[in-house]
Amino acid sequence: MVSRERPAEARRAQILELLRGAGRPLTGAELAQRLGTSRQVIVQDIAVLRAAGVEILATPRGYCLPAVRPTHRILVAVRHTPDQTEDELTLLVDLGVEVVDVIVEHPIYGELRGSLHVASREDVRQFMEAVRRTGARLLSELTEGLHLHTLEARSPALLERAREALRARGYLVE
Repeated sequence: MVSRERPAEARRAQILELLRGAGRPLTGAELAQRLGTSRQVIVQDIAVLRAAGVEILATPRGYCLPAVRPTHRILVAVRHTPDQTEDELTLLVDLGVEVVDVIVEHPIYGELRGSLHVASREDVRQFMEAVRRTGARLLSELTEGLHLHTLEARSPALLERAREALRARGYLVE
């Protein structure tokens, strides 16, 4: 007896293949266009894949799979104004550090976390352009600039350099 894969299952497999081969985040609209479906169907498929245990990251630039590379990770507490966001992010990526996320403590909802995955100047440019274009407020504005970042790098030395650079700029909260 030959088993026939349902169209949704085939589409989800195609989504994973596209994400694996892209080398960059793909937006829901891009995936929808490539697969001949709607963005809403893609959003639903991503949710189903995540529920099945597939780790798919949703970044401001689109969906991607986590990079498989040896990394070191730290959590830093920082404080700055919204106008200093671009400076902070650029400082970190120029040191070879990826800013994985932003975390704030909300008095009602508890921990709120936003996925960033900013690792280059181009990522910073795209993120800041999205902030300007949408008029969205930064999570750090909920906490008077105080927030946490998960940082990743190839070595602990890069993370220590990042911590020192944040301290030198007056952003690091200790």
